[in-house]
Amino acid sequence: MGSFSIWHWLIVLVIVLLVFGTKKLKNIGQDLGGAVKGFKEGMAEGNKPDTPKADIPADPQKVANDTIDVQVREKNQN
Repeated sequence: MGSFSIWHWLIVLVIVLLVFGTKKLKNIGQDLGGAVKGFKEGMAEGNKPDTPKADIPADPQKVANDTIDVQVREKNQN
């Protein structure tokens, strides 16, 4: 019994090619490569330091007070 020789692997490769065909194996390889590339890009994005966002105000309490003030003004005008 023992380990497989090169001839065993060649026979397995021929059987796989006959079952799946070269076109399907090529598509599987491209899909797998795209998934690995996407994973690497996602990991690279995760390692970037966070940048401050211009949309987020420095003092959330001030924004909350301004919002209430505007709502009161609009109500008083009506």
